[in-house]
Amino acid sequence: MANAGRWAAVGRPRRGELLGRTAECATLEGLLSDVRGGESRVLVLRGEAGVGKSALLEHLVDRAAGCRVATATGVQSEMELAFAAVHQLCLPMLEFLDTLPEPQQDALGTAFGLRSGHAPDQFLISLAVLNLLAAAAEECPLVCVVDDAQWLDRASAQVLMFVARRLMAERVACVFSVRESGPEYALPGLPVLEVGGLGDAESRALVRRVVPGPMDEEVRDRIVTEARGNPLALLELPREDAASGLFAAEGAGQSLSGRLEDGFRRRLAGVSADTRTMLLLAAAEPIGDPALLWRAAGVLGVEAAAADEAEELIDFSERVRFRHPLVRSAVYNAAAPRERRQAHRALAEATDAETDPDRRAWHRAQGTAHLDEEIAAELERSAGRALARGGLVAAAAFLERAVGLTPDARVRADRALEAARAKHMAGAAEPALALLASAEAGPPDELRRAKADVLRAEIALTSNRGSSVPVMLLKVAEQLEALDVALSRDTHLQALMAAIGVLPDWEGIAAVAEAALAAPPVSGEIRATDLVLDALALLYARDSEAAGPALREALSVILGEETGPGERLRWAWIANFFAMALWDSELCHDVAEDYLRLVRGSGAFALLPLLLSITTMQRLFEGDLADAATLNEEAKAQALAADVWTTSGAMVQTGGDLGLAAWRGDAETTEDLAEAIVKESLVRGEGRTLDVCRWVRSVLYNGLGHYDRALEAVLPIMNERAPVGSGVHWAPMELIEAAVRTGRDDVAAHALERFALSARRGGADWGLGLEARCRALLSEGEEADRLYREAIERLGRTRMRPDLARAHLLYGEWLRRERRRTEAREQLRTAFELFTGIGMRAFAARAERELLATGETVRKRNVETTGELTPQEEQVARLARTGLTNKEIAARLYVSPRTVEYHLGKVFTKLGVTSRHQLVGLP
Repeated sequence: MANAGRWAAVGRPRRGELLGRTAECATLEGLLSDVRGGESRVLVLRGEAGVGKSALLEHLVDRAAGCRVATATGVQSEMELAFAAVHQLCLPMLEFLDTLPEPQQDALGTAFGLRSGHAPDQFLISLAVLNLLAAAAEECPLVCVVDDAQWLDRASAQVLMFVARRLMAERVACVFSVRESGPEYALPGLPVLEVGGLGDAESRALVRRVVPGPMDEEVRDRIVTEARGNPLALLELPREDAASGLFAAEGAGQSLSGRLEDGFRRRLAGVSADTRTMLLLAAAEPIGDPALLWRAAGVLGVEAAAADEAEELIDFSERVRFRHPLVRSAVYNAAAPRERRQAHRALAEATDAETDPDRRAWHRAQGTAHLDEEIAAELERSAGRALARGGLVAAAAFLERAVGLTPDARVRADRALEAARAKHMAGAAEPALALLASAEAGPPDELRRAKADVLRAEIALTSNRGSSVPVMLLKVAEQLEALDVALSRDTHLQALMAAIGVLPDWEGIAAVAEAALAAPPVSGEIRATDLVLDALALLYARDSEAAGPALREALSVILGEETGPGERLRWAWIANFFAMALWDSELCHDVAEDYLRLVRGSGAFALLPLLLSITTMQRLFEGDLADAATLNEEAKAQALAADVWTTSGAMVQTGGDLGLAAWRGDAETTEDLAEAIVKESLVRGEGRTLDVCRWVRSVLYNGLGHYDRALEAVLPIMNERAPVGSGVHWAPMELIEAAVRTGRDDVAAHALERFALSARRGGADWGLGLEARCRALLSEGEEADRLYREAIERLGRTRMRPDLARAHLLYGEWLRRERRRTEAREQLRTAFELFTGIGMRAFAARAERELLATGETVRKRNVETTGELTPQEEQVARLARTGLTNKEIAARLYVSPRTVEYHLGKVFTKLGVTSRHQLVGLP
């Protein structure tokens, strides 16, 4: 199990305390104490280069008696090897791989190149690493140490951020060191220990250790002043000719790290050519494999004895490590370009083409100054392998380098387009645009130019410069009609989707939809894309009822058995949108459930925020607020795992926290959330999110009986030119009720006639029941009575309990005004019981007021029992009630089973139960 410092039970002798680091050492030792006590801890040591972060990490390892230690080091390199640092950290723990659920085994094995398969999902890999660390910590506490984390490959940084945020009760410590000037994505939001310079007394004491003999006080003062408490500077500057002031003169206007690097370069001048070559080989190969280094040295005829002369700069032990990262950069930068290329060629020759073809390809590319199709093609193959492992950043780097080595202009332009797409997918917009320019500079090719225009539009859309994107895409789609009909229709669909997402005017959306309807059809077999395009275009361009058959046909193909899982996942949002546009409650329920199962089963976790958000809203419509809350917490956990609140993250917050607050009748929380979401949406230009906020607020205020505020909130959504049933589907019902209650029957009547087209399009009980309920509000006498009864009958056949309860409430209110008190009490009592059971407190209070007005005495009932559970504990308890195991709950919530066990223990104590079976009977 031991692996030379990377994985070992620590038992080496302790070294002395670090000079001037009493507080920092105490923090690290406290962290170890907590981990030994059964908790998990995360800490980032942040400071400038040379300030002593690595020394503190070594102190941590020295004091980790009784713990296992796993280490990794980020290495600055032009190459982005996907999951390289995570692989380095986890390699000694792969014996626990078989303990993970099979999907996690496959994901991690594929990411590390141990297995072949489809590109694994980032979140599944992250969950696998979390559970691998937890499994390794079962025997004894685990301390993970990651030095120079600012140089982690991006994929590893994301995985380790995920893990660090989810550790709780696994007995795992993750401690990182990061330069204060590191990139933005280097572990933001984690607990930080700032490591500053030493004090004046400690600085002078350290200089005395380096130069124990007599030293001129003026020179010592200058060294202490120049070093600014940086221990590495205090150790290195005295090596310079301090008496001559060399370091001070040469360092004028230069950063401290730059001056230290210059000092290391000057020291290189004093070693032999063979030693410099050996150091250069080590600097050019970031993995630190000594066997590879010796083989490369043999290729260049360098004897192993050359390493002896460099002992002060590098450690050639089980793993090759420079004394400090500045030494590595000094060695590499001091070499001439010809020498660097020679080193890379030797490393390529020494690398096994079968076991490590990608590293070999990269070294070959770095080792040539000429165009070379063979190497370019090899890099292209490496890019394909990187994509298969989920390494988008690595694939983009391989392709970009391949472009620079391709001799044929046409092939180079084609590769530049692929490289640009990979850069865009990896989130690097500016490099993608630069590569697009290279692709467009190639020999004329209409199809390539059109594809480049599509990609440019996609980049603009994701860079919040999207208002012009629909027109850009529409122009390209029309150009493609004569070149590639299928690609043209794909681009028409992109244009329409972009228009729906970003255009502020419905006329503009309708124009894009009309253009799609006029596009030439494909010859041969009709694809799902074509059916979706036709249905979506009809919905936004023509009479609402005409779109109904097209929507159902598209859904039948998307959800059909002939459609594979990958293709079905592509249409996740569309399928749910179409089901909702048909107002079919059973179809909405089934589509949401089926897609959620499909995403969980396939590991396509990038889609989970969207699907969880959709299913959360479905549960709200069905009146299952407890399940909605559970799904919402899972959605937020998944969005947090993704590191950023993306557009889908904003949807999670809008549909989840905001929807739950409004359904519960919590005005203060609803308004606070809406205000925050509106601000964020305005920054990103997400008009549809604003509409959702307006609609949710109208639900709240209709429940509270503040009809003027409900009308004010929802009225801006109801654009006269908006396609019937598009946008926020549910807004008309809130508008109609609020308008009638505020004497705006004309507004209500107009909205009703437009909504009726949407309801009849689907011909389902949910839509037709809502139409009857709304039409009853505008009716009188027997007609109103008949319509209310029809609404209750139809909605009673659906899953939508809140809508049924609102039908009873409205009918009861109407009956009371008609002085039919006995009948009114029956309807209002039913409404009150339904609302109370659901947890819709504002609507329940409205029903209660109406009941009291009839002379009824209302018996209070409260079904909510939260005890003193935290949100996390309540979420775990709800999932445990459904019969899920700890491992299954952990997979849902992106935590380890041990953390689930920890939360369940707290739940049992607070609720006074002793087993998960007893949870089932609790509300």
